[in-house]
Amino acid sequence: LTAEPDRPYDRPNLSKDYMAGSAPPEWIPLRSEDYYKEYRIELLTGHRITSVDTAARNVTLFNGKKIRFDRCLLATGGIPYRLNVPGSELENVFTLRSLTDARAIIVALEQAKVIVVAGAGFIGMEVASSLRVRELEVHIVAPETLPLMNMFGERVGKRFRRLHEQHGTRFHLGTTLKEIAGSGKVSEVILSDGSHLSADMVVSGLGILPAVAFLEKTGLVRNGGVPVNRQLETDAEGIYAAGDIAIVPDPVTGKGRRIEHWTVAERQGQHAARAMLGRAEPYDEVPFFWTEQYGETLKYVGFTKNFDQVACRGDVEKGNFLTGYYSNGRLKAAASIGLGKDLFAIEAMLKTGRSLTFDQFMDENIDFLSRIV
Repeated sequence: LTAEPDRPYDRPNLSKDYMAGSAPPEWIPLRSEDYYKEYRIELLTGHRITSVDTAARNVTLFNGKKIRFDRCLLATGGIPYRLNVPGSELENVFTLRSLTDARAIIVALEQAKVIVVAGAGFIGMEVASSLRVRELEVHIVAPETLPLMNMFGERVGKRFRRLHEQHGTRFHLGTTLKEIAGSGKVSEVILSDGSHLSADMVVSGLGILPAVAFLEKTGLVRNGGVPVNRQLETDAEGIYAAGDIAIVPDPVTGKGRRIEHWTVAERQGQHAARAMLGRAEPYDEVPFFWTEQYGETLKYVGFTKNFDQVACRGDVEKGNFLTGYYSNGRLKAAASIGLGKDLFAIEAMLKTGRSLTFDQFMDENIDFLSRIV
């Protein structure tokens, strides 16, 4: 069951090749319609669930229909934050989350030359990259001092800013959208520092909230998400959760964490499927994600919301590096462009609870791969 009108599709592509115009529409669905028929999967698009009854073991749809289940996987993803400033109701103000959103943006781009992107996170930066490929004028507005710095640190943040500026993107950092102006349609934006930017379109990428409102009366929601055990089962027997809404125990610390990335959701969905069929192995995957901008792919393994040290191997400026993110002296995550083997070694270490000291990470005479064999 999905509330969206489309069968499951490649969501990360929406801000990348599809937005750039280099991925045709037929690339976007994950499977053909024949696939679902062949494997006897009843796919119901446009079917929004309004509630779940954990005792009666059924879900209620938007039209009042109830569907009973023996096992249920909750994988409803996230709801994007919307711009909430004067003028955000104007035509050509978009939020990118769904394939429907992407289609609408691409149609509107036919009449647009200047785009303002609100947000310098992954979605905002990828959209900006894709729109520059279309040779449109792009401005990024964000409150941070550097894009992606909270995730990757100052050096990598500077590299991403320089990469975008080399391709013509213009940054307006340390400020936010105060107002969107126009007569029915966007014509300019006013920033919190008082400056004005002409614009034909605004696209926001401000993050998401877990889509859990339909679970309000179940008792399954805590701290904005759905806690699960190591098998990804919720407090209600036979009901599992995966992806953006799931709060999953860290295999090393046992503390719950919720991670909003495609590969994490994919792996959790696979594990939940096996658990629903009777497998008992605990979920122990190390989080992984990637971002692609102007043909450069940065990959990241691990998880940390806060780090107090950043170790670095290679050359960040030349785009051939590995960075390690430390909290209280322990390696929590790593990111890389170009040094994939070393990143793989870090992933293997994190999965088994092993670590490297900061000095070991910085010592380029130490072979990371030798540490995992």
